[in-house]
Amino acid sequence: MYSSDTTKYLIHLHLEAEGVVEKPDVVGAIFGQTEGLLGEDLDLRDLQRTGRVGRIDVQISSKKGETKGEIYIASSLDRAETAILAASLETIDRVGPCVARVNVVTVEDIRVSKRKKIVERAKELLIDSFEEGSIDSTEIIDSVRESLRIEKIGNIGGDQVPAGPNVLESDAIIVVEGRADVINLLRYGIKNAVGVEGTKISPTIIELCEKKTATAFFDGDRGGDLLLQELLQVAEVDYVAYAPRGKSVEDLSRKEIIKALRNKVPVEYVKEQVPEEIPAGESEEPLRPNSRKEGTKDEREEKRKVPLKKKQDAGEKKPKTLGDQINAVRGKRIARFLSSDLSVLKESPSDEIEKEFTDLNGDVAGLVTDGEVNQRILDLVAGKGIEYIAAREFNGIIKRPLTIRLIKIS
Repeated sequence: MYSSDTTKYLIHLHLEAEGVVEKPDVVGAIFGQTEGLLGEDLDLRDLQRTGRVGRIDVQISSKKGETKGEIYIASSLDRAETAILAASLETIDRVGPCVARVNVVTVEDIRVSKRKKIVERAKELLIDSFEEGSIDSTEIIDSVRESLRIEKIGNIGGDQVPAGPNVLESDAIIVVEGRADVINLLRYGIKNAVGVEGTKISPTIIELCEKKTATAFFDGDRGGDLLLQELLQVAEVDYVAYAPRGKSVEDLSRKEIIKALRNKVPVEYVKEQVPEEIPAGESEEPLRPNSRKEGTKDEREEKRKVPLKKKQDAGEKKPKTLGDQINAVRGKRIARFLSSDLSVLKESPSDEIEKEFTDLNGDVAGLVTDGEVNQRILDLVAGKGIEYIAAREFNGIIKRPLTIRLIKIS
């Protein structure tokens, strides 16, 4: 319709003819009735020949003996010349044998239209296409520090296990699964982590655990549970820290790491984890052959008379770790329902766990009991946000919820 590289204006005309006419009739009328009207400088044929006016685009249709349509003429003249040319076209009063009327609807400035498109597109690009980000000095400093910590990671021993810079000098070490875990702990300033880096515990890890106070800190999944069992069989581990169930150590935040390490438990309290599934035919077998009942019927009736406590007795030292809570219930035939910060939400006889769970809200993060936990209790607590259960016995377990960590009290 017009050349976009030279056109400045687009003349938009409306045509009405009292009869049926065709496009050639309209074009002929335009040239014929404007010829010589404006002099040689604005002659339409000369302007088209020199490219200062584009071709004439006619879009008409006939209906009920009348013809109506639109005419478009592209112009690269200046504003005054284009206005004169547009006005001259309104002098057309006949098309072929028919009476006609031509009116200028508008003279569109193509550059203005382009500018509008440019502005709208620029807005879209500004909102959608630029990468978010601002200059934050804190982020820059943290990024540089992180790169420095990662540079400090090394390999030690004949089997070249990944380790933080302070492993050899420190009196305590943290044993994690791999290099990514070591890097994540370095990111938050923990420099004494060493990675197993594989499914087999290397001699270097075993030797370090002999010489130093060792804490095992593995992923909160089935793989982490199996690796922990293997480590406990071949190395002298002192403590066990647990990642949140379903999370990897390499993905934990600083708060989650500090919380897990603060809540580590002595290895004496950690036995083999209850298997994910036990064949249905063995569902009535206890986990240990020397399991015992919780006393006679009279003793159990006596325990039911013990009043419930919602906090520790006055003067009793408040437990700070999960190990302290385990010590607090040992031999007392009681159960404690704990919050996420290890404070006691409620205390009850160990054989009334099922009844007490119905009265508690979703704030319970863990259960520590000197009694027995069976499949019915596990089914009851599933989906209530419980992260762990520490108990003296786990009996008749057919299937254990993947989100709950089970700790055997020795």
